[in-house]
Amino acid sequence: MSIPVLICDDSAMARKQMARTLPKEWDVEITYAANGAEGLDAIRAGKGEVVFLDLNMPVMDGYEVLQTVQQQDLPALIIVVSGDIQIKAHERVKALGALDFIQKPVSADAVSNILQDYGILTLKQKDIADEAPMMKVDLRDACQEIANVAMGRAADLLAKLLDVFVLLPIPNVNVLEVSELTMALKSTEESETVSALCQGFIGAGIAGEALLLFHDSSFKDMAKLMGLANPEDKNTEIEVLIDTGNVLIGAFLSGISEQLDMKFSQNHPIVLGRQCTVNELIHDNAEKWHRTLAMEINYRIEDHNIQCDLLLLFTEDSIPTLSYKLGYLLD
Repeated sequence: MSIPVLICDDSAMARKQMARTLPKEWDVEITYAANGAEGLDAIRAGKGEVVFLDLNMPVMDGYEVLQTVQQQDLPALIIVVSGDIQIKAHERVKALGALDFIQKPVSADAVSNILQDYGILTLKQKDIADEAPMMKVDLRDACQEIANVAMGRAADLLAKLLDVFVLLPIPNVNVLEVSELTMALKSTEESETVSALCQGFIGAGIAGEALLLFHDSSFKDMAKLMGLANPEDKNTEIEVLIDTGNVLIGAFLSGISEQLDMKFSQNHPIVLGRQCTVNELIHDNAEKWHRTLAMEINYRIEDHNIQCDLLLLFTEDSIPTLSYKLGYLLD
C-alpha cells in the first residue's frame, strides 16, 4: 500500500525539487500544499503520513504546523526542509517534534539516507506512468527560492558571529519600475530614517547592485552585539553599517552564485546615504534603478531592536541569463 507523502512549501520550485529527489522506487502517493494551513488540512485528511515541511511560508509557517501537530497529536512524521540553517532553527524544530532536518537545496542522497535511517523507505518497481506530475515553475518563483536559500546562508553566518537568532521572512521577488521599488520598501516606516550601503556585483551575463538599508534606530543595539566601543558615535555607525553589509551581502551573493554555478566579482562597498528616508534614497538613484529584478529580504534579530533590508537589484539585461541558468527547473 502506498505511503501518503505531503510536500508542504510555498515555492512551486521547491516542491518540484523535493518531488524529484524522492527515491524513484519509493511506494508513495504525493500531495502538495502551498502553506501550513493547507498542509494541516492534508495531514488531517490522511494525506501526510510522511511530511516534508518548509519553515518560511505565508498563512501559517512551519513552526506553527509543528506546534499544532504536536499539540493535537496528529499522525505525521515530519522532516523539515529549509534554507534556514541556523543551529537554533534546528534545535527549535527538533523540540517541536520534527523527525529530522534537511538543508536546501535538497539532495537525493540526503533524503534517501534519512528515510533509510528511520525505516520508512518502502520500495517497489515503478513504471514511468507512476511518476508524480511535475508542476510548472515561473522565473519569479525560481528566483524567490534561490533567494530563500541565500537568505538562510547569510542569516546563519550573522547568527554565528553574534550568537543570536535571526528571524527570516519570505523573500519578496519582482520585476519592478522605480515607483514600484519604492512601494516594495514599505516595510520601512515612512517616519523612520535609514542609512544605506551599496555594493555592485557582476558575473557572466549577470550584473547588479546589493543594497543594505540599515534602520537608524538599530545602530546602538547592533554596536553592542558587535562589542564596539562608543555605540552612539557616528564613526561607529559607519563601522556597523559596513561590517553588517560585508556579512549579509557577501554570504547572500555566495549563496546565489553556488546555486547558479557561477562566480561574482564585487566592487568596494559605498555608503549611499545617511539618516535619510527610503523615498529620498530611491529618488536620488532613480536613473540607475529605472527597471530591475529585485530580491528583498527584511532581516530582524530576535529580542533586539535590530532590523535591516537587503535588496539585490539585478539589471533588466540579467534576466535572460537568470532564465537560462534556471532553465532546467522552468519546464
